[in-house]
Amino acid sequence: MAEKTNVVILGAGYAGLMALKVLQKRADASFMSITLVDQNPYHYEATDLHEVASGALTADRITYPIADVVNPEMTEFIEDRVTKVDRAQHLVELANHESIGFDYLIIGLGFESEDFGIPGVQEYALPMDSVDSAERIQQHITDEMFAYRQDNDPRHLHIVVAGAGFTGVELLGALSENRERYAEMAGVAPNQIQIMSVDGAKRPLSVFSHHLVDYGLAVLRGRGAVIESGKGINAIEPDVMHYADRETGESGEVVAGTIIWTTGVRGSSVMAASGYQAKRNRMSVTPYLQDPADDRIYIVGDVAAATDSETGQILPTTAQLALVMGEIAGKNVLAAVTGYELTPFTYKSLGTVCSIGNTSAIGVVGDEHEVRGYPASMLKKVIMNKSLLETGGIKQVMAKGRFDLYH
Repeated sequence: MAEKTNVVILGAGYAGLMALKVLQKRADASFMSITLVDQNPYHYEATDLHEVASGALTADRITYPIADVVNPEMTEFIEDRVTKVDRAQHLVELANHESIGFDYLIIGLGFESEDFGIPGVQEYALPMDSVDSAERIQQHITDEMFAYRQDNDPRHLHIVVAGAGFTGVELLGALSENRERYAEMAGVAPNQIQIMSVDGAKRPLSVFSHHLVDYGLAVLRGRGAVIESGKGINAIEPDVMHYADRETGESGEVVAGTIIWTTGVRGSSVMAASGYQAKRNRMSVTPYLQDPADDRIYIVGDVAAATDSETGQILPTTAQLALVMGEIAGKNVLAAVTGYELTPFTYKSLGTVCSIGNTSAIGVVGDEHEVRGYPASMLKKVIMNKSLLETGGIKQVMAKGRFDLYH
């Protein structure tokens, strides 16, 4: 009997689980074995981290066990942290297990918070790049609110979000929607809870039209949120964010007991540890999503710098993109093993929606159809459910799906 082809998938995020789904469905245990590695025993919906951070949802609502989607007849799941990929020897080094060899490798290790070398970020700001970090933010906010009852220091009531990109705005929306709950914890009026964002860009969410952004900002301001744009953050100290106005150079500071860092992300540091020389740990790939130096290694999701086939521009990292990349990588590994032609990667965005709390959102469907308010919020939840269906199947949609479509 011919030896089985060993496929290793690193990361159980959107891309990794989509690749696993394709291989488990289309390949056969008679000729292929799969090893899936992730540092957690669960998959989490990264697009929902802000809801855990704000306290709107508990972590169990955005996670499900990886074991639920693993076919044990074909796939072995190893819960461990990847430390390095030895590309020359085709080995994956793990923190707590022996190295594992591979014939084909799919790297989908996800993202980490990017501090851009700004002093104090790692020490004094709270990142939001995992379930654990989102839970820490939620607990920190709770602790700060109750601390106010002890000493009446107003900084406990102040929450500042560094960054007003997609993640920052979605977090700001969730925080502002929970303002009354924070006030109740602290024993104060809601208008004493200060929630704000500080960002270096002149205008948040440049991917959307001015019309949509203005609507979103009006919703946030209507809930009492403050948005400071054009302010470059240059340092973080305990309970203090320092910034400079990008136009005037004037310095300023924000005093807050909670400082949350959402200014940007980079791919997993395992990429650099494995010898990949790539900006922000996002590696350029071939049209088939392969490592240009090794056609048996596929790179997908947040660690891949895939380009738009029409414009040549690097595509921004999204869950939608990761799902497509995972599907193509899975198909191409199977094609390579069975001797069929590979499928080139192409991507057409179905649209983009940014939530502003649980009851409002802004977005674009297709190329140009704009949506906002309640219809956009409903669409966002449909997208969330579709993502769950893609990676976890109907069981996870029924257990974890968002069916609060009507308010």
